[in-house]
Amino acid sequence: MIPARRIAGAGRLFVWLLAGLALPAPAGELPPLSRSVTGGDTEYVIQRGDSLTAIGARFGVTPKHLAQQNAIPFDALIHPGQRLRIHNPHIVPAAPDDGILINLPQRMLFHFSQGRLSAAYPVGLGKTSWPTPQGEFRIVSRVKNKTWLVPISIQEEMRNEGKAVLEEVPPGPDNPLGAHWLGLNLWGYGIHGTIAPASIYQFRSHGCIRLHPDDIAELFEHVRVGTMGRLVYQPVLLAVVEDGRILLEVHRDIYNKGIDPAQIVRDMAEAYVLSHDIDWPAVDAVIAAQDGLAREVGRLAPYDWKGNP
Repeated sequence: MIPARRIAGAGRLFVWLLAGLALPAPAGELPPLSRSVTGGDTEYVIQRGDSLTAIGARFGVTPKHLAQQNAIPFDALIHPGQRLRIHNPHIVPAAPDDGILINLPQRMLFHFSQGRLSAAYPVGLGKTSWPTPQGEFRIVSRVKNKTWLVPISIQEEMRNEGKAVLEEVPPGPDNPLGAHWLGLNLWGYGIHGTIAPASIYQFRSHGCIRLHPDDIAELFEHVRVGTMGRLVYQPVLLAVVEDGRILLEVHRDIYNKGIDPAQIVRDMAEAYVLSHDIDWPAVDAVIAAQDGLAREVGRLAPYDWKGNP
């Protein structure tokens, strides 16, 4: 006999999924259960000047996994016209109806409008010695071709590294901010383009959020001064999507916050009455890989979708 609590819990999940609503968060510090995925499978034709690093940065997948997906060596020579399979599914974190959500370990920016995901972009973020902060923010400026006023702290880093110390960099091909700047009310931080697109989907900035030049140009046109956003730290994402699949995505704890992925998954499965529907060896494999891609780790049983055994 199926426990009543399990049937009721699965029934609630089914109702929320049918209604197209964000799933409610359990009490405590657990991340909310997600309900959608972006990305998937596509074919890419290599262009002149491409590298696995640059292609991976564009699509939100590491060059190592891009090589594995195509059964080629990591250091393989690629050439224009060659076709690559790209598999880049990412769980969309539960979010408010409107604004920007950036999940730091995931290295993804999500833009929501009227309760729907309107865009998802890979981003470059702060290195471990200069982490991107967490918390809520607001867009306070929109500037094209901004002069970079080099912070004193970065000038000091230039000096320590034996580089020429710059106080400002005018717009142009040498300006690391690229052509678009969205200033945040977090002093000194912004969302901007880059002159080094291959650095996207890595942790190499001084805390700012970098986007590919094409992506920031698109985002720039869809946000305004006053747009709200949030920077979150969720290396573990669990989702139940509309066809009943249970998906798990795990990233490295890049800023060393002492997060235990296995415990988070167990706690979320218990909170959402999913423990009996999850393939736990599959969960162990996803946690061990920490490849940052959404993987299926279970499926709601048929009675869960009908609301009765």
